[in-house]
Amino acid sequence: MTAATLLEKYEAMSARVVALELENRLLRQKLDQYIRHYFGGQRNAVIYTLLGSCRRHGVNPFDYLMDLFARLPAANITQIREFTPAAWAKAKAKEKVFAEAA
Repeated sequence: MTAATLLEKYEAMSARVVALELENRLLRQKLDQYIRHYFGGQRNAVIYTLLGSCRRHGVNPFDYLMDLFARLPAANITQIREFTPAAWAKAKAKEKVFAEAA
């Protein structure tokens, strides 16, 4: 091989290495975006599930969340079942019955 041919091959390989480094950097950025969206997606899934449960039980999501955020900090872990939309709806129905009876 001549020196010119070796130089051409070297330049082609150098260009390919630069392209691979750029591709690697872009893939790393995509992976970072995916990871951020993945964890954000998990949080959104929890919120949408909670709101869907409110809807299924006929609960106003705003009233539910306001009450939840007010009471949750003082609650024990053993009381966590009281904070589901289903349990909250039952408790509010009982309160309504007692209020009407009074």
